[in-house]
This record gives sequence, structure tokens and C-alpha cells, in this order.
Amino acid sequence: MSSLNTNIAAMTALQTLNQTNKEMLVTQNRISTGLKVKDASDNAAYWSIATTMRSDRMAVSTVEDALGLGAATIEVAVTAMNSAIDTISKIKAKLVAARAPGLDRAKIQSEIVELQNELKNTAGSAVFSGENWLQGDSTGTASKTIVASFSRDSTGTITIGTIELNVGPTGTMLFDTSGNQAGILDQLRTPPSGGADYTIDTLDISGITDDPADLTMLEEIVDGVDAALNTMTDAATLLGAAKSRISLQKDFVQKLMDSIDTGIGQLVDADMNEESTRLQALQVRQQLGVQALGIANQSAQQILRLFQGG
Repeated sequence: MSSLNTNIAAMTALQTLNQTNKEMLVTQNRISTGLKVKDASDNAAYWSIATTMRSDRMAVSTVEDALGLGAATIEVAVTAMNSAIDTISKIKAKLVAARAPGLDRAKIQSEIVELQNELKNTAGSAVFSGENWLQGDSTGTASKTIVASFSRDSTGTITIGTIELNVGPTGTMLFDTSGNQAGILDQLRTPPSGGADYTIDTLDISGITDDPADLTMLEEIVDGVDAALNTMTDAATLLGAAKSRISLQKDFVQKLMDSIDTGIGQLVDADMNEESTRLQALQVRQQLGVQALGIANQSAQQILRLFQGG
């Protein structure tokens, strides 16, 4: 039955064309943005997961920055510690030379004083971003924390991992700024055979004579300097281990960010090959739909010709 009021063929063709246009709009949006899930209306579950993963990705990126800052700070401390070890070795060599009888120990002491000043300058200049891990207040916090990881478990609980470094008197502290003389180089040392207490950074051998008691005390001072050198070597090992761990953690964090990016892409990225193929098919359907709608609209004209023929 043909009707002027209700053109069923035109209505069907129009519905099909509208649906094709909607699908084409979706495909064009995916091609232009590169995303098949752009917002929650596209796929609520995938969008929610991807949004959380993007947030975590930003947090992990911040961890990478923190590791970089920590690595730079430790690098400065390692460089200064190695320099201080070289300087203390020179002081030890001067003391050993002073053991020989008949030497002008006052002149040797003048050289030692310069080396002592070098130790103080080295420790005082080992600063990066306001942090000095070779000298500090022994009454304060004895450890420094470096943010090393960010993780979220299956329940959504967030955990922030850290790397702890002992910068106190039993760690890397060379000089104690609190005045308690708790650092490796400013702590009081007592010769076993007697005599005045001394510190590595202030010891003075200019008054030592060739008297056997004085020479024995000098040997004991050499032992004290050597003990300080061994302690500094342990501190350098502590810094080196932390530096190595940070380097490994940075590599892991970089790989983790790549994995997160890949996971997000699997959820929300559009397959451009698939979308381009779909777009071509939809363009053909759209053209056919326009033609079908035109044919359907011509039915009313055919009815008019019947009346004209009469």
C-alpha cells in the first residue's frame, strides 16, 4: 500500500542513514584522537582503569625524579668522600714521615694543617640542593630518605618505598656541626699510652720530640688516623651501595613506566588499521543510504503522476 502520509520506505532509509552517520562520527573521533575509549561513556570500566593507571604513571614519574635527585646528591657525597680519603691518606703519610728522628716536625705540621683545612673544605662543600651528607648535626635525624617506589595492591592500598642512608656518626658524617664532636674526623681520640686527646682535624705534632715516649705516641696517632681512614672507607662503601641501588631502581622505574603506558594503550588506544577500514566501509554505506532515501522519497512523486495521468 502506498501512502502520502506515511512513507515507510523513506522512514527506514532515514533510520539506517542516521545510524550510519552515528557510527561514522564514532569512527572519525577515534581516528582523530587515536583513542577508542576517550571518556566514561565509551567504556566505563576501561576508562576507570586507565584513569587510575594514568594517575599512578604520574606518581611513578615523580619517583623517577626523586631517584634522580637522590642519585645526584649521593654522587656529590661520593666524590667528596673519595677526595677526603685521599687527603687523610696524605696526612697518614706525613705522620709516618715524621717518625724518622731529626726531622723538623713543625714544617711537617704546617703541611698537615693545610691538609686538615682541605678536609674541612671538602666536607663543607659536599652540598647538592641544600643537602650535605658528610657533615651535620649529630643531635638531629641520623638518616636520609630517598623515595624509591610507588605501588598499588589489589585492594587499592598505596605503598611508597624508600631507600634509607645513614648520615649520622655511625654512617657518613665526617664533621659534627652540633659541637658534640661525633663525626669521624672531629671525634676525640686518646693515645693508649697516655697523652692529650686529639682529633684528626686538629692534631698537632709540632711539639713531638725524639723522646721514645713521644715517638710511641706518634705511632699511636698514626694508628688513630688509620682507624679513621678505615671508617671513612666503610662510609664510602655505604654511599657506593646506595648509589648502585638507586641506579638499579631508576632502571626498573623506567621499565615500569613503559609497561604502564603499554597497559593503558591496550585498554584505550584505537587500532588505526581497523578504524580506517571501518571508515571506508561506512562511507560506502552512507552513500548507499543517501541513494536509498532518495529513491524512497520518489514514491510520492509516482503517486502524483497517477493523478496527472487521469
